[in-house]
Amino acid sequence: LFPEAISTEQQSLVLVKRLLAVSVSCITYMRGLFPESSYGTRSLDDLCLKILREDKSCLGSLQIVKWIQGCFDALEKQYVSFFCTKYGQNSLSVVTELYQFKFKYKKKVPQMDISSNHREFMTGLCTEDFKEASRLLLRKLYLLMQNLGPLPSDITLTMKLLYYNDVTPKDYQPPGFKEDSSPGDLLFDGDPVSLRVGSVSTDFHLMKVKVTAEKKRVRKANSDPIQKKGPTKISHQGLDCEEEEEEGSTKINLLNLAFSQEEVTGSEKKKKVSEPEKLPLNGRK
Repeated sequence: LFPEAISTEQQSLVLVKRLLAVSVSCITYMRGLFPESSYGTRSLDDLCLKILREDKSCLGSLQIVKWIQGCFDALEKQYVSFFCTKYGQNSLSVVTELYQFKFKYKKKVPQMDISSNHREFMTGLCTEDFKEASRLLLRKLYLLMQNLGPLPSDITLTMKLLYYNDVTPKDYQPPGFKEDSSPGDLLFDGDPVSLRVGSVSTDFHLMKVKVTAEKKRVRKANSDPIQKKGPTKISHQGLDCEEEEEEGSTKINLLNLAFSQEEVTGSEKKKKVSEPEKLPLNGRK
């Protein structure tokens, strides 16, 4: 399912792509969005993974697969900073659940081998490190899905891509996406809580996963990964604020309306956002 080793940027990219695809598949499967026929089955240790496939009998799942492939294009070019999946009601004006995948790109630089006095590339993570991190992330995601209450019957799914403005061409849009036309803020119908699922890091990439859901539908609201409630308005422009990483921190910067200093200097600094060209048909089971 995942590469046996990560020694090149391409191998790292394969890992990140597969983690994204498996994670989104897990979310749609556990939330009952598409029928069983839209998924294939793979195993990771004792975990049975359901992975979306191009099911022509279900146009909704087919559209989601194409969106994921569009994100792959942005990942390959190192443009995308956030991939957001959200469930909403009333034509997505009210958000019920938000899944955020944050990406960072790292340059592997030579380090000094003091004992031999030669410069060489030194790997920061061993193979078991990223494998264990991948397993843990998926297990926690599955566990979280099992502890969320059922979605409303009139739910709609969409995705958004946010970019690193300094490297992304203004006219760039990945396959299946267009320039975002919606307002910058997302509104929750209720009190949202932010759940930090986990992260996977290699010498070339970092991927973090967070989930925001209505507090009343989180069955274990006092469990470890859940932070205190935040505001009910979420700004796209706040998505690239750095999170507080201190242990036990209750600050939820992704729900914070305060922009960074760079973001308020002018309209040209506004975060570039893409949305799907069209929404999938209702594919609820």
